[in-house]
Amino acid sequence: MEKIYALYNPLAGTTTEAAAKNVIEKFYKDEEVELYDVTKIEDMKLFVQNILGNKIVILGGDGTINKFVNATNGLNLSNIYYYPLGNGNDFWRDIKHNEAPAIIDDYIKNLPTVTVKGQTYKFINGVGYGIDGYCCEVGDKLKAEGKKVNYTSISIKGLLFHYKPCDATIIVDGKEYFFKKVWIAPAMFGKYYGGGLMPTPEQDRTIAGGNLSICVLHGKGRLKTLITFPTIFKGEHVGKKMTTILSGKQISVKFTNPTALQIDGETILSVLEYTADSAKI
Repeated sequence: MEKIYALYNPLAGTTTEAAAKNVIEKFYKDEEVELYDVTKIEDMKLFVQNILGNKIVILGGDGTINKFVNATNGLNLSNIYYYPLGNGNDFWRDIKHNEAPAIIDDYIKNLPTVTVKGQTYKFINGVGYGIDGYCCEVGDKLKAEGKKVNYTSISIKGLLFHYKPCDATIIVDGKEYFFKKVWIAPAMFGKYYGGGLMPTPEQDRTIAGGNLSICVLHGKGRLKTLITFPTIFKGEHVGKKMTTILSGKQISVKFTNPTALQIDGETILSVLEYTADSAKI
């Protein structure tokens, strides 16, 4: 009989052990299930390798899936299911499944990569660089202090006072562009990031061998940018003078000042440049 291995991440949004058990009770009450806290698994690749062939259910958010696919790189994954219990759940929003848990085998194969500070990572949604990375940096600090995190409040304060935009050189498939006063420059595989922001409405993760897209919000002051920022939730920023969207197989971004970067919500500090590549690993 097939066994079910449920992996939950207590660091992701609403993913408590109790919440994970509630999902199991609701969907798998008549089946044999083993529940594991991913933060207590020392070698995720070895762990998954030993249970391949069984059903694996991931309970968490975008960052949980990101860590899973990077930790298991090189394995022939199959029978992988997902139930969204994170804060943003942008991956779930993009794949538009009607029911959870849903099998995600096709969505976690042939993922794009990002290279930053000499390390290469797969990503499922996007690589945020600018005010979005800043928000993750501040959010991480608040979490470490045991404080409640409100990313909307962080972004508003950052746009009005704290975040300092810089200039950026962006190279898309060998063609170079230069932008002044860049607020965001995310390279996207899906449509959504940041809890529902839609910087690249035409981006489609389901196109085999498709492009990545980058959205650059640039050239305006704090107040104008603050007014424009909420329009990204509906894609209404597209076509505005301060918005440039580019697409290609390889996207490199270099800022003039070090800035926090986030990969599916996971933060890397003091980054000067990154390269996102649709070439799969």
